[in-house]
Amino acid sequence: MPDTLQLADDKAKKAAFEGNKLTKRLRHHVGDAINDFNMIEEGDRVMVCLSGGKDSYALLDILRGLQKSAPISFSIVAVNLDQKQPGFPEHILPQYLQSIGVEYRIIEEDTYSIVKRLIPEGKTTCSLCSRLRRGILYRVADELGATKIALGHHRDDMLHTLFLNMFYGGKLKAMPPKLVSDDGRHMVIRPLAYCREKDLIRYADLREFPIIPCNLCGSQPNLQRQVVKEMVNDWDKRFPGRVESMFRALQNVIPSHLADNKLFDFASLKTGDSPFADGDTAFDKEEFRDPLPPAEDDDATLAATPAATPRRTISILDSRQKGEPCGG
Repeated sequence: MPDTLQLADDKAKKAAFEGNKLTKRLRHHVGDAINDFNMIEEGDRVMVCLSGGKDSYALLDILRGLQKSAPISFSIVAVNLDQKQPGFPEHILPQYLQSIGVEYRIIEEDTYSIVKRLIPEGKTTCSLCSRLRRGILYRVADELGATKIALGHHRDDMLHTLFLNMFYGGKLKAMPPKLVSDDGRHMVIRPLAYCREKDLIRYADLREFPIIPCNLCGSQPNLQRQVVKEMVNDWDKRFPGRVESMFRALQNVIPSHLADNKLFDFASLKTGDSPFADGDTAFDKEEFRDPLPPAEDDDATLAATPAATPRRTISILDSRQKGEPCGG
C-alpha cells in the first residue's frame, strides 16, 4: 500500500510539473506574439470572441493571466454570439464567465436559421456563417467601445488556411496574426498565432473548460479544411519538425523568388557588375537541411535553427531575452 501511495504521489507531482510547464509555454507564446505584432497597447479594450471551444477558452484564460502581470493597462470583455443552434446549452457560458468574474456579453442572433435557409443541404455553411458572424461582432465591438477584437485562431489554423488557399483558391495567402477589417474600422488580432493546437488541447483538459461543440460545423465531415487538417497532422506524425519549418516559412518570405509581378518588379530587373541584394545561384545545387524535431519547449528548437531571425525586444509582454528568435 505505501508503494501504491508513493506511485500515485509521484504521478500527481509529474502531472503538476508538466501542467505548469505547458502553461508557461503557452503564456510565453502569446506574450511573444503580442510583442512581435504589437497586438495590445496601453489603454486597449480587448473584445475576446468566445465560441465555447477550446481555443477561445484558452485565449481568454491566458490573456487574463497576462493582464494581471503586464506593466500596461488594458481591459477585457468576453463576447459570445448565440447563433440559436438547436440544442445549444445557453447556460454554460454565462455560468462560466460569472464564475471567473470577467465582464461579458451574450449576443443572441438567429444566424442558424438564415444559414440553413440559404445554403442547400449538403453544401458547406462556413462561408455564409462566417460573414454573418463577422458583421455582428464588428457591430458589437463598436457598441462596447472595443479597440481590438481577439480571435482564437492558432498556428495550425494559419497553416491550414495557407494550404486551403493554395489548393482551392490559387492564392499564396494565409491567416495573419493581425489585420484591419475590410471597412478599415476594426483591428483584429490572433494572440494564439504561435501556439500549437496539440498544446491547446492539453491546456483545455488541464483547465477543465466546459467545451461546447459546434453542431452546425460538426455535421459537415467532408469539409476541405478538415481534409487539409488531416494532411498536416499526418505530416506532423511522419516527419517531426515539418510543421514548425512550414510555419517559419510564413515569416521568411522572399518575393523575388516567387512569381507575382505585382509584388516584385521582374520587368525592370537588370544585370550589373555588383551582387544583387536578393540574388541567388540559379544553377547551383540547393542544399536543404532536414527540419529539426520539435523540442518539448520548442523555443530551444527555434534558437538552434538557421532560419530563425532576430526579434525586437522593446515590448513589456516579451517572454524572452534580447537576441533570442521569434517563436512558432
